[in-house]
Amino acid sequence: MLLAARLAIAGIFWRSGRTKVDGWFTLSDSAVALFAEEYQLPWVDPAVAASLAALAEHALPILLVLGLATRYAAIGLLAMTLVIQFLVYPDAWPTHLSWMSLMTLLVAKGAGILSFDALLSRRLFRSAQ
Repeated sequence: MLLAARLAIAGIFWRSGRTKVDGWFTLSDSAVALFAEEYQLPWVDPAVAASLAALAEHALPILLVLGLATRYAAIGLLAMTLVIQFLVYPDAWPTHLSWMSLMTLLVAKGAGILSFDALLSRRLFRSAQ
């Protein structure tokens, strides 16, 4: 169940991140325009917001797939979802609630046995004895 939750959330945010870049590393003009015209986040320059969102939507899903720093990655995406919910798309609460449920599960339970978090925990615990 935890692996499925990690993969589901990672897929959602990875696909969103891919729409914000041209190639692998170039922020697209359309992403900046989207943040300037549609999202209009207060107190944040649209280019900065688009860059941070693209970075988070690539890095955090990778961590979730690997099961590495899972709780931190889930907290980051949970914070991002809360911003989207309250500042961008307040009527999309059914979708965001389902995402937040999966992320809250990951924060509470961690990555599960099939993860680098579990592997590192076993190795660190064994070496501490």
